[in-house]
Amino acid sequence: MPSNIQELSLEAVMGERFGRYSKYIIQERALPDIRDGLKPVQRRILFAMNEDGNTFDKSFRKSAKSVGNVMGNFHPHGDSSIYDAMVRLSQDWKLREPLIEMHGNNGSMDGDPPAAMRYTEARLSEISEEMLRDIEKKTVDMVLNFDDTEYEPTVLPARFPNLLVNGATGISAGYATEIPTHNLGETVAATIYLMDHPQASLEELMEFVKGPDFPTGGILQGLDGIKKAYQTGRGRSILRAKTEIESLRGGKEQIVVTEIPYEVNKALLVKKIDELRLLKKVDGLAEVRDESDRQGLRIVIELKKNAEAQAILNYLFKNTDLQISYNFNMVAIHNKRPEHVGLKTILQAYLEHQRDVTRKRTAFDLEKAQSRQHIVAGLIKALSILDQVIKTIRASKNKKDARENLKTTYDFTERQAEAIVSLQLYRLTNTDVTALEKEAYDLAQAIAGYEKILANAVELDRVIKQELEAIAQKYESPRKTKIEKEVAQIKIATQILVAQEDVKLLVSQQGYVKRSSLRSFKATGEADNGLKDDDQVILNQTANTRDHLLIFTNLGHVIYRPVHEIKEERWKDTGEHLSQSVGLAANELVIYARVFTDINQAGNLVFATKNGMIKQTALIDLKPGRTYRSRAAVFMKLKNEDEVILAQYVSPQEGDLQVFCVSHGAYGLAYSLTEVPVIGAKTAGVKSMDLRDDYLAAVLLVKAGDVLGLLSSRGAFKKMSVDLVEPSSRARRGLQIFRELKKNPHRILLATVLPSEVTGLTVTTDLGLKVMIDPNSFKLGDRYSNGSYVIDVESQGQAFSWEKVVAKAEKDE
Repeated sequence: MPSNIQELSLEAVMGERFGRYSKYIIQERALPDIRDGLKPVQRRILFAMNEDGNTFDKSFRKSAKSVGNVMGNFHPHGDSSIYDAMVRLSQDWKLREPLIEMHGNNGSMDGDPPAAMRYTEARLSEISEEMLRDIEKKTVDMVLNFDDTEYEPTVLPARFPNLLVNGATGISAGYATEIPTHNLGETVAATIYLMDHPQASLEELMEFVKGPDFPTGGILQGLDGIKKAYQTGRGRSILRAKTEIESLRGGKEQIVVTEIPYEVNKALLVKKIDELRLLKKVDGLAEVRDESDRQGLRIVIELKKNAEAQAILNYLFKNTDLQISYNFNMVAIHNKRPEHVGLKTILQAYLEHQRDVTRKRTAFDLEKAQSRQHIVAGLIKALSILDQVIKTIRASKNKKDARENLKTTYDFTERQAEAIVSLQLYRLTNTDVTALEKEAYDLAQAIAGYEKILANAVELDRVIKQELEAIAQKYESPRKTKIEKEVAQIKIATQILVAQEDVKLLVSQQGYVKRSSLRSFKATGEADNGLKDDDQVILNQTANTRDHLLIFTNLGHVIYRPVHEIKEERWKDTGEHLSQSVGLAANELVIYARVFTDINQAGNLVFATKNGMIKQTALIDLKPGRTYRSRAAVFMKLKNEDEVILAQYVSPQEGDLQVFCVSHGAYGLAYSLTEVPVIGAKTAGVKSMDLRDDYLAAVLLVKAGDVLGLLSSRGAFKKMSVDLVEPSSRARRGLQIFRELKKNPHRILLATVLPSEVTGLTVTTDLGLKVMIDPNSFKLGDRYSNGSYVIDVESQGQAFSWEKVVAKAEKDE
């Protein structure tokens, strides 16, 4: 016996089998036909219900009966897949023109499942009649069902463009489809226009079809995306809910949502908005309620007093399904193949189908009319020779003999003879002859009309046009979705994202940052701030969570933090180190930090370096970029291991400021701040002082009459007025501000401005000792005095840094 066993590779078998499976689910399950816009299961449901007489003009029947008929006769798959498809055809929030009417629970916009099919009742809707009209007139191809016992249609006549009107959604192997719903009146108008203007452009067709028209309404933004989709089958638009802001008593407002985007689950949407309220992701939400009833959809978002309604609405558009991105993916079976189809292609394919259906219907009607005309002609002839006919019939042996005798004697055809012998006696009246003659005339008229339609393409189109206009007039409804040309830009104001709260903020020299609640601060006390003994406070003040913090380091880096993003900790905790997020060099220290209520406000920052460079940079040029959380920005370009010793904000309201440079070699130079140019962030600046072999101990911003505190390398402290150094020009050598000694001269280590509120200076030495200086106990010295000794350098070490002690609790420096 020959063997039927074949040796095939697994790849070949899998490829071939999967190819077959893919072809089946693409053509026979998941994608709609371009002509009637239906998937096979939908088509079978409509056809089976129509065959059973389960139409809109009859009473409802149990859904289970219809599902059983579909499953038993046409669709040998699970009952749940048939019932699910049936339910979707009845949902007026999914289809623009539902094709099935259902009594009972058929689901909801909240994603509730429908009741079981044994509880619900269904029938075809009135508009479904237009999908199935004339199917009995051989208008579409019929094929045998799965067990060759029944015939089913390959496509429905579809007397309106259902693919566009009701859209489609589905996923198959390698293909998915997402065709939106459209307005019936608009699609019919475009079809008629295309019939009259076959070369019509897409722009002309879009004069009629403005865009999708979803059953749930909403606002569709982005005409370019719609046009691209209608051109290529792919495109993207923004679909947002219809909302209104209503005023309430007591200065409150509420956002009312009356339409939501297509296929968005209302219950999940309400839940998401309520989660944002509970998690305090957005400040200002008081309550979210779903007030939908039989009158229509209504979601109410109640706001707190003085909340910014539009800003909150923008946030909700951005972060919930109140606004979604709608992606067109218009794939349909066209010429038995899946294709991306545009608006014109769909309308052309539909028109071609309608011409074919109308042609076949007319041919069927013509054949029927001609057949009847032939019979009527025979009956009229028989009535004209009635006596002979009766005589012949009476002389015949039986019906068959009578039929043959009539054919032979009077030249009647087989069908005419059959009609005569089957004639009832009451039809032999004179009245009946008149009726037959009228029928013969009507038939001749009808036949002439049918022949004209079949012979003339213009006449064929006129019939289609007439029928389409009648359908539009009967079923069209006003547009529900509003089309807007441009996509609205959503700007979310920070103030609505952050609950407004005053907090205590601390930044240390070594790079520790924290915010604490005022409650924690008061409970702990200012002194117990959690910093190490060798660390210094750079910023300690009350700030608002909506404020902005800029931190400047000695190596030219600026770090931005919105106050609300700084980790909240107890006041006695150390806080988070900047290196955990942005990375700091081992020798990098914080030299200045400032809180701004508006990061875009006017004003400049003055920067100066140890090696004598200086510049001004506008605050707006230091605005943070997208990567501010993980990367520090550069505010000054440094050369030759230089470091920044001055960073200070100057507002436009501040008067005439002077730059006062103090060199290590005890030279002082004063000049107007206006001499320092305002330049960009990533620049090195200009020369501040002629240093020669020297370097700067400090660069200070002063006003006339200010008092300086100076501390020398020999431990001498001196107070002097800035007026002792006459203002000069930038980049000069300056004047001596300590008397130069031949042996062990004084060299300046520290210099600062001493406002009247400063009550003390805490000096830290390089041996780690702290020495207190009371500046108010010293008199002003002249330019050549060398001050008074306050530190024993040999036993206490040299001054390393100092901190001001001020009378008020908060320090801004």
